[in-house]
Parts: sequence; structure tokens; C-alpha cells
Amino acid sequence: MDFSVVVEYFPRLLSGAWVSLQLVFLSVVLGGAFALPIALARISPVAWIRAIPFTYIFFFRGTPLLVQIFLVYYGASQFDAVRESIFWPILKEPFWCAIIAFTLNTSAYTAEIFRGAIQAIPEGEVEACKVVGMSKAQMYRRVLLPRAFGIVLPAYGNEIILMLKGSALASTITILDLTGMARTIIARTYTPIEIFLAAGGIYLAISIVVIALFRQIELRQNRYLGTLSIKVPDKG
Repeated sequence: MDFSVVVEYFPRLLSGAWVSLQLVFLSVVLGGAFALPIALARISPVAWIRAIPFTYIFFFRGTPLLVQIFLVYYGASQFDAVRESIFWPILKEPFWCAIIAFTLNTSAYTAEIFRGAIQAIPEGEVEACKVVGMSKAQMYRRVLLPRAFGIVLPAYGNEIILMLKGSALASTITILDLTGMARTIIARTYTPIEIFLAAGGIYLAISIVVIALFRQIELRQNRYLGTLSIKVPDKG
């Protein structure tokens, strides 16, 4: 194996990694913003309100991400109304089509993570909020959402890692992300093992950073749990 080609083309792989990071960051931020209201609607006591997010989540969790990317990128251009709308300058760009598909996909998964975290909060804490006279908005803002955030961190970190790996599919619509750049380099150098090993190493390095970051956030957010241990008196 000739790893000199990796050294030569490593800056290009890093430029592709930067595109991947942009895709993941924007998708996760937008997906998280959409996921919270979806999760709140998902636990609504009104049946028809619950049905809407359930259908949304069912579709995006039940279909492959690649299909969703193709539907946005190739499907939107099939409609004259879309091509003549103010959204066409965005929808004709592969980068923004990938952002839209990734955002819709991760918001569905994240909404279920948020829903599970909110419903995992002990009922006693909810009752305590009601006893002190908090309104529903105050209860969510001051107690439930901060508690849910602490619960959700491990699973949310995993979702970001999955989103990072899923971002490799952006290369299927001509985006030169890390995988797309690797494929372009391989087409020139005919060194698939070396280049894909280097690309895999970069993905792994990014994953390690994300895991370490969320670990620190989790320790900080849930630091109070270490003070809740109950000391049992010594029987002796």
C-alpha cells in the first residue's frame, strides 16, 4: 500500500470533512429545534394532535435516509409549482437539499428521544410543580425540559454520531463531503484502500471528539445526581 498518496491528498480530505461537519451541524441544530415541538405534540392528551407527529415520525423512521434524500433532491424538481416558487434557489442546490433531508430525518428520531426523556421524569416531580403553583409553561421551562435535557444526552449523542455516518450519503447527490471527496480522489489515484482508511480515520476522530464532548456535558448537566446518594446507617 502506498500511503504517500494519503499525505498528498490529506488536505482535500480535510476540506471534505469540513463540508460533512457543516451538514451535520446545521441538520442537528435545525432538527433539534423542530424535534421539541414535535415531541410535545406527541405527548398531547388530544388524539388528533398526537396523530400528526406520529405519522411524521413513522414515515421518516420507517424509510431509508437515502430514499428521503432522493425524494427531496430529485422529487421537488418534478413540480412546476416548486420550480417557479421562491424556494427553488434553495431546492436546486444539492447542499441545501441534503440539509433538508437530514433535518427532517434527525428531527423524527430526536423527537422520539425527547418524548421518551420527558415521559421518563418521575410523576412526583410533576406533582411538585403543580403544588407550588407553576403554570404548564413554567413547569416545562423551569423543571421538565432541563430534567429531560439531562436524561436525553447519551441517546442524543448517539443520534449525532449516526447523523455523522449518515452524512456520507450526501455524496450520492454530487456533494463533495468527506466520502464524496474520497471517491473523487480514488477515481484519480486508484488507491481505494489507502484513501478510505484515511477517510474512516477522520470519521473516527470526529466521533471521538463528539463522544468526549457529550460526556463532559452529561457530567456537568447531571452533576447533582452524585449528591443524591443516601447513606445507610451502620448497623454495627
